[in-house]
Formats: sequence, C-alpha cells, structure tokens
Amino acid sequence: MASLDRVKVLVLGDSGVGKSSLVHLLCQNQVLGNPSWTVGCSVDVRVQDYKEGTPEEKTYYIELWDVGGSVGSASSVKSTRAVFYNSVNGIILVHDLTNKKSSQNLYRWSLEALNKDSSPTGVIVSNGDYDREQFAENPVPLLLIGTKFDQIPETKRTEVLTRTAFLSEDFNAEEINLDCTNPRYLAAGTSNAVKLSRFFDKVIEKRYFTRDPSQMTGFTDRKRFNFKSLHYD
Repeated sequence: MASLDRVKVLVLGDSGVGKSSLVHLLCQNQVLGNPSWTVGCSVDVRVQDYKEGTPEEKTYYIELWDVGGSVGSASSVKSTRAVFYNSVNGIILVHDLTNKKSSQNLYRWSLEALNKDSSPTGVIVSNGDYDREQFAENPVPLLLIGTKFDQIPETKRTEVLTRTAFLSEDFNAEEINLDCTNPRYLAAGTSNAVKLSRFFDKVIEKRYFTRDPSQMTGFTDRKRFNFKSLHYD
C-alpha cells in the first residue's frame, strides 16, 4: 500500500481540559478509559477522506500533536515546547466549558504557538482587547473545541455558549462543543462531524493545494501576531 500524504495539527489548551481524551476519540472513535497527564507531546493519527464523495476524494493522514504543559510554564519549558510548533498546518484550541480561565488562556496558547520565539506570560485578555483582524489574516486554519459540555447546568448553558461564540469570532474559527466520554457528539451526519471534516479538509487544502508557497509549510515564516492592547488581571 502506498504511503499517504499527511498534515500536522497541534492540539493546544490547558492541562486537564481533556485534550488526550479528545485526540483518542478523534483518532480511535473510542472513549479513553483512563486518561493521564501528557508529558511533552503525544502524537496520534486520524485518517481523513478529503472531499469525500466527490471526484477529488483522496485519503490523508492527520497527525494530531497533543502538547502538554501550561501557558504559565517557565520560559525554559516554553522553549522546549516550541520544538513542537514547527511546520504546523492547523491548530485545534481546546478549552473546558466549565472553566472560564481555560477559555481565556487560549489567547495565550495561540500566541505562544504563532509567535514561538516570544513569551506572552502573565497576560489575561478580555473581550474588546483582542485584535480579531489578526486572525482574519491568519493562513493557518483554527478550530475551537469546548469539552465537558455535559457538565454545564442547564441554567448556565446560554451564558457559556455566548462566551464561546465570542471566542469563535475572535479566532475566526468554527466551534464544536462536546462531551469526550460520548462518541455520539461526533457521530456521522451531525453538525459537529461536518464542522470537523470541513476543518481537516481546509488544513489539507492549505497544505497541498494553495498557490501561495509561504502557506505550504505551516506558519514558520508568517508575520508575528501581537495584541492590540493588553491588560493584567
């Protein structure tokens, strides 16, 4: 069997948000029975049928790089983690819907990866202080995934989903909210499954079919991303 072309997708977010469980669900279509802390980086592979059902259909490998650690890590840890940020074709940003801080920290995770030579530490961003236009110009596809949807009380869901909608707009990314212990959230034909497939197709499109050579190897040579204004919380 001929080897398949592949793309590299980072999976970023705070420790404990469920990145390992999510990656296992995406790649194995099974619930991870006994999740553990990720040290360094763990890589799993998903098979994606690009443009499934069309004459252009082709199968690719999606490498999902689950990066461990915290945005509050020491600079030496961040320097080590920067190795994983090379030649990336897409980013999945993961947050815990029951933990507002994990959502706020996605801004810092994104900047750490996009500006892998900088260290945006100690900064919390609120709505209005984030430059959305920067991500409108970002050539690397992003997807926002909220976990532990099942743990949100019914009385809080509207508030939480409104907050995630702001995040989605800030990152110029589609959002998926799910429970990693329930495969039905990603069942074939669901809106979540459609969004996921659309994201992976976009990653493949950017990597293999873009006419701009600067976009074909991830964001290594892109302009640096900065906050328009920052404040400390």
